[in-house]
Amino acid sequence: MIAPAPGPTPSRPAAVGGTPFGVYVHVPFCRERCDYCAFATYTDRDHLMERYVDACVAEIARAVGEEELPPATSVFFGGGTPSRLPADELARILDAVPMAPGAEVTVECNPEDATPDRMARYRAAGVTRVSLGVQSTVPHVLAALGRRHGTGQVRRAAGAVAGAGFTSWSVDLIIGASGETDADWRRSLTDLLELPEPPPHLSAYALTVEAGTPLAADPERHPDDDVQAARYEETDRILTAAGYRWEEISNWARPGHECRHNRLYWDQGDYRGIGSAAHSHRRGRRWWNVRTPDRYLREIAAGRTATAGEERLSAETRAFEALALRLRTRHGVPATALPDDPDLAPLVERVDGSAVLTVRGRLLANRVTQYLTAAPPA
Repeated sequence: MIAPAPGPTPSRPAAVGGTPFGVYVHVPFCRERCDYCAFATYTDRDHLMERYVDACVAEIARAVGEEELPPATSVFFGGGTPSRLPADELARILDAVPMAPGAEVTVECNPEDATPDRMARYRAAGVTRVSLGVQSTVPHVLAALGRRHGTGQVRRAAGAVAGAGFTSWSVDLIIGASGETDADWRRSLTDLLELPEPPPHLSAYALTVEAGTPLAADPERHPDDDVQAARYEETDRILTAAGYRWEEISNWARPGHECRHNRLYWDQGDYRGIGSAAHSHRRGRRWWNVRTPDRYLREIAAGRTATAGEERLSAETRAFEALALRLRTRHGVPATALPDDPDLAPLVERVDGSAVLTVRGRLLANRVTQYLTAAPPA
């Protein structure tokens, strides 16, 4: 089975405009809820959109005033469906964020929302990168995932992205939906790579069964670990041959098109979450906002913090997490962080003083993590 991430979706990214600092904005609105989704998203709260944007702007202003939000080197709008917000409303939030020169700004977008007008508005607002939630290009696989677009819509969306002048953009795929065959999976990859302008970044995530979702209640539709593993290995072969380089277990990019915001997470960097259910991290302190947009609006309107809880990480925990995150990337960990154990031989390659996961090792990354022993590099 493809090893799931242990924490928030390492190399050390060069700061474009200062010390790396990220801002994550959670947009909880969706047109429909996919039956595998356990995120804090809602299909019946669209009437709150304008007030929600007001609250996000107020939360940002308060964080800036309290010197908790330095200029961001990356901003990521996730959800939910950020493209559910009117483009001008999303721009209002972005305008409130202090930005470092050359900052990366990513917006997750459904293919059916990626119209030429919306893409042009995003570009004008300062968005530099779009992430399309394609998941599959095969109609019956999309239906099993509860998605509505098809290959034609993906082509139109890709054209709108390129037409607006985006040179860095990404596509998300999901491995292992009910009814998906090996040929279906290859078709999705081929459809994307044969676009006039193929996406320079691609993510392929194993479908996971989350407790409390409709998918969890239907065992006949649960994915097969061995099937997912075989498709992952084929994905790596196909993308490598097409000029992509794996950067993290589920992410591949052409050189120069890596997602800096994701790398900030993998590097255990600092970031501020804005909006309901958003998580933050600063120097070993983690905290998170209240989950529902209704309660978030009440807390912000009352002048209170929207924080629902927090934890402070010990030095030992931070050291271990730094290694666990770095292990998942192509940079690996110092060779001394893993023992010279024969059980690790097929899972880890030792190169130039580093231990890097093999393709098989990526599938079993959580098992390899259990062997980590040393402190992370400075």
